[in-house]
Amino acid sequence: MVSPRPAGLGWVLAALLLLGVSGQLVVNVRNRGGDVTQESIMADTDLDIITLEFQKSDGTLVTMVIDFQSEVQMFKALVLGEMERGQSQYQVICQITKFSKNEFISSDAMSKLRQKNPGTIRNAEDDKGHDHLVMDVGVDLDKSAVISRHIYNMCAEAEAATYTREVDLKYLAKGNNKTLNSLLQATRRLSPTRPVRCMDSVDWLKPCMCQLEICIGWYPCGLKYCRGKDGNGKVISYRCGIKTCRKCRQFDYHVKQKQLCVWDEMWQ
Repeated sequence: MVSPRPAGLGWVLAALLLLGVSGQLVVNVRNRGGDVTQESIMADTDLDIITLEFQKSDGTLVTMVIDFQSEVQMFKALVLGEMERGQSQYQVICQITKFSKNEFISSDAMSKLRQKNPGTIRNAEDDKGHDHLVMDVGVDLDKSAVISRHIYNMCAEAEAATYTREVDLKYLAKGNNKTLNSLLQATRRLSPTRPVRCMDSVDWLKPCMCQLEICIGWYPCGLKYCRGKDGNGKVISYRCGIKTCRKCRQFDYHVKQKQLCVWDEMWQ
């Protein structure tokens, strides 16, 4: 007979244990290309947010923040510049999307998660595929709190490079036109015509459409439930583990000059 675990004692996991001590988890993750990266995942239950951060092999620092209250997900990429091309040391790009609460475990559950074997290299159980997102509006950071109060601080270095989609704002408005108008007032329209892809442009100073791919190689995307019996022999279900996923997103967005999208040239 399998005995239920009282909620206050946590869940027994094969590779992960829940412990209400620290809100941070550091995980070694094998990505699609076979490289191993180290993810840091932190939960703040007071703010009801989760922050996931890692550094790519090319030096790009990726930060993802989930705001559960606002149902918003933020991706920040700090990309190192190429000094020989006259670029600054780095540039920061922010992408803002809607978030469905069933895509990630709650901040409370995340705050209780720790590893039994910290040195283990993790592979996600479920591949959620690849989303292609065309970011059609820019975000005014001074007005961004209406979308999420966390955007301003997170994207402070991306004042002219913070993007979202009108379709996501409509989702957040949930059919309320007044709310939608308020959200739209925090954005600005980008180029009305779709410019050439940066990788196809020969002019480094002309506007173009840049592509940026961000892949989260491992994250807790759901809870697992087991069945057992209570002291009276009644069959019950209880939480006994987590599901893990990986997902890639390709963001298309407008830049004023090709030199703000040097990685597109590298992909040719």
